[in-house]
Amino acid sequence: MTRTMTGMLTAAAVAMAAVFGFGAVRARVHAQAPATPAQAAARAAAKPAPSALARGKYLVTVGGCHDCHTPVKSGPNGFEPDMSRMLSGHPASQPLPPPPPPAGPWIGAIGAPGTAFAGPWGVSYTRNLTPDKETGLGAWTEQQFIDTLRNGRHQGRGRQLLPPMPWQNYGQMTDADLKAVFAYLRSIPPVSNKVPDPVIAGAPGQ
Repeated sequence: MTRTMTGMLTAAAVAMAAVFGFGAVRARVHAQAPATPAQAAARAAAKPAPSALARGKYLVTVGGCHDCHTPVKSGPNGFEPDMSRMLSGHPASQPLPPPPPPAGPWIGAIGAPGTAFAGPWGVSYTRNLTPDKETGLGAWTEQQFIDTLRNGRHQGRGRQLLPPMPWQNYGQMTDADLKAVFAYLRSIPPVSNKVPDPVIAGAPGQ
């Protein structure tokens, strides 16, 4: 092979290496390009901060949500929350007969497993708060959740919430705290459980 031919091949190899090497560098730079402010905001909105989830869990715990929305079971120390059905509301598998009529000074009754309540308003069953899309809060928006606790209506515009749900108290929470509660509820395991519809009492005398 002549020196001229060798020189031409060497030059071509150098040129190809430069082209492909530059392309690889461009690919790496493009892959590592920082997100735009809009992309960063979207990612942050899609994934709640750990601090918000911790705050939400704290509020759900001290707010007594498990007391009504988590069925109880019999344990070594008596009745205790059944955390395998955490916040899933009244079990669809446990239909209840009509409540006993109020007698004397007693005006209410609690049905097993601690998730159904009867009183002058009728019968209310605690709701499934897990993120199941069909039977829980999975299809709810954050704003619907906030509006529900602000005005005491289902999804903010439907039927009134029934006792013993203390929405008047929870409605005093800040937007940040309500958003934290909703974020936490969206993070827990979904439980498929269709809670029975409430039974609304008729007007007195009916």
